[in-house]
Amino acid sequence: MSKIKEEVRRRVPRLLMSLVMAIIFVAIFLVVPETVKGILIPGLNMDASLLVRTITIVITAIFLIRALSDAMVLGDIVTDIIIRRMGIKEKRSPKRAGRDFIYIIVIILIATAVLPVMSALEGGIRYWLSTFIIYGALGIILVLIYDIGRILYRVVEQKAESFADRLSKMAEQEKTDE
Repeated sequence: MSKIKEEVRRRVPRLLMSLVMAIIFVAIFLVVPETVKGILIPGLNMDASLLVRTITIVITAIFLIRALSDAMVLGDIVTDIIIRRMGIKEKRSPKRAGRDFIYIIVIILIATAVLPVMSALEGGIRYWLSTFIIYGALGIILVLIYDIGRILYRVVEQKAESFADRLSKMAEQEKTDE
C-alpha cells in the first residue's frame, strides 16, 4: 500500500504543476504575440508573433502531455482500487489495451489540433512539419494498434486454451462414466 501512496504523493503535485504551467503558457499565447506583432525575425523571414505562438503551443502541449500521463497513472490507481473493492481480479493486459486505445484517440486529437497551426507557417517548413506530424502520429498509432492486437490475441488464446481444457475434461469424464 505504501508504494501506491508514494506514487499518488509524487503524481498529484506533478499533475497540478503541469496544469498550472499549461495555463500560464496559454496566457502567454494570448498576450505576448500581440506585443511583438510586426517584428520580422532576420534569417527566418517570419513574424515574431508567429514564432512566439508556435513555441508556446509546443510548450503547452508538452505540459499537457505530461499532465495526461500523470492523470492516466492516477486513473489506473483509482481503477485498481475500485476493481479490488468490487472483488474482481483483473490482469494488466486488457487494461493496457484500453490505455493504448485512449492514447490513439489523444494522438489523433493532438495531431488534428496542431496541423492548422502548421498551416500558418510559411515556406517549405510548413510542408515538412506537417508531414512529420502526420507520419509520426501514424507510426505511433500503428505501433499501438499492433500492441492492442497482440494483447487481444493473447487473451483470446488463453480463453481458447481454457475452453479446450474444459472440453477435454468433459470428454474424459464421459468416458469414465460409461
